[in-house]
Amino acid sequence: MVAHVDHGKTTLLDALLKSGGTFAAHQTVVERVMDSNDQERERGITILAKVAEIEWRGTKINLVDTPGHADFGGEVERALALVDGILLLVDAAEGPLPQTRYVLAKALARDLPVVVVLNKVDRADARPEEVLHEVEQLFLDLAHHDHHLSFPVISAIAREGRSMKGIGMPGDNADLVPLLDSVLDTIPPPAGDASAPLQALVANLDASDYLGRLAIGRVAAGVMSKGDTITVWQHPTSEDPAPWIKRRISNLFAFRGIGREEVSQIGAGDLFILAGIDEVEVGDTIAAQENAPALPRLEVDEPVLRMSFGVNTSPFAGREGTYLTSRHLSERLFREVLGNVSIKVNTTDSPDIIEVAGRGELQLAVLIEDMRREGYELQVSRPEVITKTIDGVKHEPLEAGTIDVPDEYVGAVTQALAPRKGRVVNLETGDSGRTIVSFRAPSRGLIGFRSLLLTVTRGTALLHQSLSGHMPWAGELPHRMGGAMVSDRKGSTTAYALDNLQLRGTLFVSPGVEVYQGMVVGENSREDEMVVNAVRAKELTNIRTHSHDDGPKLATPITHTLESGIQWIGEDELVEVTPSNIRIRKRFLSLEDRRKSNKVPRN
Repeated sequence: MVAHVDHGKTTLLDALLKSGGTFAAHQTVVERVMDSNDQERERGITILAKVAEIEWRGTKINLVDTPGHADFGGEVERALALVDGILLLVDAAEGPLPQTRYVLAKALARDLPVVVVLNKVDRADARPEEVLHEVEQLFLDLAHHDHHLSFPVISAIAREGRSMKGIGMPGDNADLVPLLDSVLDTIPPPAGDASAPLQALVANLDASDYLGRLAIGRVAAGVMSKGDTITVWQHPTSEDPAPWIKRRISNLFAFRGIGREEVSQIGAGDLFILAGIDEVEVGDTIAAQENAPALPRLEVDEPVLRMSFGVNTSPFAGREGTYLTSRHLSERLFREVLGNVSIKVNTTDSPDIIEVAGRGELQLAVLIEDMRREGYELQVSRPEVITKTIDGVKHEPLEAGTIDVPDEYVGAVTQALAPRKGRVVNLETGDSGRTIVSFRAPSRGLIGFRSLLLTVTRGTALLHQSLSGHMPWAGELPHRMGGAMVSDRKGSTTAYALDNLQLRGTLFVSPGVEVYQGMVVGENSREDEMVVNAVRAKELTNIRTHSHDDGPKLATPITHTLESGIQWIGEDELVEVTPSNIRIRKRFLSLEDRRKSNKVPRN
């Protein structure tokens, strides 16, 4: 199942699992049962592709739930390598959006048949006929063959488990039978030959405390058996264009319902999980013999943003975390790469700093959040785009996006885009009082744009974006208006000190918070950095007046989250991340060191 973010993939999968008899009638099932990761449930998005299995009319159907957010496109690409067809979900009110185009383009490039599901047809602002026309136009733009233009259409209300063929409103007694029947009619059975020599593709990785590394993939031909000795074709290099190793399958599992079941054999066309190959990587081919050809390797889009992950060097380092050293950091990040082909990790000149590249801010923020919950302490830099040189000209990533916003805020949106070199390419107005603003902008200009957009539209805008190639370097872009308020000493903040500072900017801390020299405690109203004493106590005197002794009235400070902190910091600042706190700090803690770092050497 593929779709734009929040169009109902995981909700529909819940309904299909119930229709397929995966859950007992008396069993209590949480909503979005496949979103088992803590961050998935908290953020309300799917981050990792997952597999479930149902049986319908005597046919076993493997269902793969994929992320809708563009930052997790690597998960979508790996999922498409496992399937024979797709369910393309489109919101009956919003219509096809940037990620809809992205996932459909990837599916049609693999020549996968498509069942179109117009979901949420019960919305008050649903417009299924218009949306279907937009979907048909999308197929015309992306189709590689004539048969791509022929596809069944299902109208559905996923959360209620109701569907019908064609355009309309499913009846009160409707179910998902029309959808399941369309799947059987449209998506062909596996074409693999069970009598041929074994060939299988590894599309994902997992790990077990007891079995070690697990390879997840699909058998393309032959039969995979527990205990067999197999050949693993690995990533070719210039030194060894056809590397392979011999290994034995120690354990073999198949997907059953939403779980896994140990089996002795898995045939052509089915999905597998196997243990016993510590060196296996995503894209490897598993074959019965050395002379068997390798299957085409998975190719994924290159990362767009990179950040530096470093060992925490603040004065508070080691207070709150369990994993503190460069060895801990390096092992964790390289372990992430084993199961995530869209993340790239590179060492740097410093053993304490590792460069991590990914698809977008959200993907990198999810990784950092996972690490802090696991007990890691680290410090990270502001994201920067990965540039390319094309025909001798510096290019940067280009984003295509849409903003769904109330009509009265269209002017504010266009004004917010302009300084970031955003260009509005289309405006679509409807009867609902909302406008869809389509735009193009450099990826660099959209770092931190989501929070600004929510501010200028009072939280009413919906932003969707996806990578759309590269553009010539756009030049300097604005970042933030004010400079940093930087603490000049270690101590505990006082209301007296903060009361004086709030007149000169916006505070990030409240009274009683421990700070250190070089820690950012607020944003100055001017561009310049301001070094402040945030721990100053009021001097005690014998003179007491009512006006002097009134308690200070402090405004509520801005509490930066991981994402907002990463977006706010400049090149000379870092975000300190621990299991308990998110702090913003200067790269060089002392004022003297910062002045030295800013000096330009003479020629």
